[in-house]
Amino acid sequence: MTGSGALLVVGDVVTDVVARHRTPLAPATDTAAAIRTLPGGAGANVACWAACSGCPDVRLLARVGTDAADWHDRALREAGVRPLLVHDPEAPTASVIALVGADAERTFLTDSGAALRLAPEDWSAELLAGVARVHLSGYLFFADVSRATAGRVLRDARAAGVPVSVDPASAGFLAGLGAEPFLAAVAGAECLLPNADEARLLTGRTDPGEAAAALSRRVPLVAVTLGAGGAVLAAKGRVTARLPAPAARPVDSTGAGDAFTGAFLAARLAGAAPADAVAAGCRAGATAVTRVGGRP
Repeated sequence: MTGSGALLVVGDVVTDVVARHRTPLAPATDTAAAIRTLPGGAGANVACWAACSGCPDVRLLARVGTDAADWHDRALREAGVRPLLVHDPEAPTASVIALVGADAERTFLTDSGAALRLAPEDWSAELLAGVARVHLSGYLFFADVSRATAGRVLRDARAAGVPVSVDPASAGFLAGLGAEPFLAAVAGAECLLPNADEARLLTGRTDPGEAAAALSRRVPLVAVTLGAGGAVLAAKGRVTARLPAPAARPVDSTGAGDAFTGAFLAARLAGAAPADAVAAGCRAGATAVTRVGGRP
C-alpha cells in the first residue's frame, strides 16, 4: 500500500542530553564537553525525518511523563508531526545521556521512563484510519507491557492490510531479549530495518549481506544499515541491492539510523521501489551525522 495515506509511528519520545567530548573521558574528574538538551527518541526521530523527507501526514503514538509532555508536543508539531501522546501520571519522560566522542560515535545511558509503559489500552484500531503504513520502534519489544502493545498494533495493522516495518533499535537490549523471541514478536511485519550489529545478533552471521538474506526469509524485506558503508537490501532470501552512503564529515552519529528509516518510509509511501527508498535513507543518514542530535 503506497502512494497515499498517513504514516503512523508507534514508539518512544525521549529527552536527550547530548555531551560531545573531544578528549577521552577522564575517570574521577572533569572532562570538558559541549552539552545540549534536545528532544529525541527513536520513534519520534523517525517521525520527524519522515516529515522532513516529504511525508505530508505523519503521526506518532508514544507515552510521555507529565514533566516534559508540552515541550515534546510542541517540538513534534514544529517538525510537522501530529503527536498522539499519552500522558503517564507516574513515570517521567524517558531520558538518554548520549556521550559522543571525537570520532562522532556515541554511547547511551538510557532511562526508559514512560516510553516502555505504552500499554494495550493506549492503542485502538481506530488509529489506523487513513494510515497507509505503520512503523514500530524496536524499543517497544524490550518490556512486557509495551511488547504486548506492539503485538496488538501489528495484528490490527495486518488485519487492515496495512504494512508494518520494525527497527530493532538497540543491539544491547536485543542481546538481552534474544534473537528468537524478538523475531517471533515481529512475525508478520513486512519490513525489518536493523543495523549491522543488530543483524548479526539476529542471525549469527557476521557478513551483513548474509545476515540480510537470512533475515529476509523471516521478514519479506530487509535493509541492513552499515553507517558510512551505506546499506544492503534483501528480499525473499537473497541480496537485491547494495547502496553506498554519500560522503559526510561526521559530528554526531546520534539518530543516523532514525534518519535512514524516516526517509526510507517516506519514499516507500510516495511509491518508490525498495532500492530507491534505501538510497533516500542513505542520503538522510549522511545528512544526520553532520549535525548534533537525532532530529532534522
